[in-house]
Amino acid sequence: MDIVLKQKLKKLPAAPGVYFHKNAAGEIIYVGKAAVLKNRVRQYFQNNHKDTKTEALVREITDTDWIVVDTEMDALFLESEMIKRYMPKWNILLRDDKTVSYVRITMNEEVPYLSFTRNPVDDKATYIGPFYGKSAVEKAVRSLRRIFPYYIKPYSGHKTLDTDLKLTPGIEIGRCTPKDYKRNLRKLIRYLEGDREKLLRELEKTMHDESAKKNYELAAEARDQLMGLKELKKKIVFSDKEFLDISSDKALKQLQDLLKLDKPPRRIEGYDISHQSGENTVGSMVVFINGASARSEYRKFKIRTSKNDDLKSMKEVITRRLKHQEWDYPDLIILDGGITQVNAILPLVESHNIPILGRDKSGNHSKSAGVRLVIPTGSTVEYLDLPTGSHISRLIARVDEESHRFAITYHSLLKRKKMLK
Repeated sequence: MDIVLKQKLKKLPAAPGVYFHKNAAGEIIYVGKAAVLKNRVRQYFQNNHKDTKTEALVREITDTDWIVVDTEMDALFLESEMIKRYMPKWNILLRDDKTVSYVRITMNEEVPYLSFTRNPVDDKATYIGPFYGKSAVEKAVRSLRRIFPYYIKPYSGHKTLDTDLKLTPGIEIGRCTPKDYKRNLRKLIRYLEGDREKLLRELEKTMHDESAKKNYELAAEARDQLMGLKELKKKIVFSDKEFLDISSDKALKQLQDLLKLDKPPRRIEGYDISHQSGENTVGSMVVFINGASARSEYRKFKIRTSKNDDLKSMKEVITRRLKHQEWDYPDLIILDGGITQVNAILPLVESHNIPILGRDKSGNHSKSAGVRLVIPTGSTVEYLDLPTGSHISRLIARVDEESHRFAITYHSLLKRKKMLK
């Protein structure tokens, strides 16, 4: 083992986190999570028995970086996001599909139930994931069941042991209505998608508001959920992406340096427009907080004005977004588009001091598309071609991919609805 890497491994903390193995070219070849970074990462370099594939991976490793998080569950979420961003070759070569898991909730049914699956399908259910660690996410969701009770099988109307243990909402004995059950499931979904701190604040406000109105049952429900989540946070599983050490995310640090920002951009918003010959024109806004997607913050816009003009549609989306002061303003906006789009949007965001970048792909939305940035600098615009495998290009490509996917998904939904009329 290289002496520099050997010295670096001595600095590994006894904390949960995500680690990044790199090859001699500096390329990230494997992303993993750990409950204790010090123990997990050092295992790769010990002389214990390894399978052939792992031995081949270790032979390629020349450097390792890591990001420390608060809890094991944060590591689970962050690992999932970083694998999507970097698509490391050894994660693909070593991955057992049985370890990839989605949380599936049948919110389209009157009485939903929750399950886990490796293969999401287009069945109108709500899917959360993927998570690269089946047992870890199942443990986390089971822990949440005492706070947000749910069914694990299609509703039968029969009382079970889970009913007595208050692990189901108790619709079968009149303890809860289907409407209230769905309301609580939406809280569970928000929590799983990362909207945790905001949910805690809302529960505290609900508790006080309902108490002031003398709605003591609703106040007690909010209080119990609030206390349960706070206690769970202290024990094992959840905390918020707010607590990530984002100075360790090299892509965010590179963006800070590139744009001469005072600090790494905590909240990044990506925008795209989708339509088919002017039909069902939509705009998407995706949000990345501390370098990781925050799906609970995503927003979609049905275009009201110009249907077949991407430029006017983008201006409408940004204008409408900026009116929502209740949404945190971004530290950076990334547009799907070149100099024309950037110049059109720049006057809208300048008064809010929001930096803006364009990604000029000339219509190529494939994963292999190069990353060419359009950067406003005073009265001019600069172009910057980024190395395909760099940290910053991976992040920008990931934001762009999500904004395009989200726009296409909404466009397809509107198209299906129109066909069914």
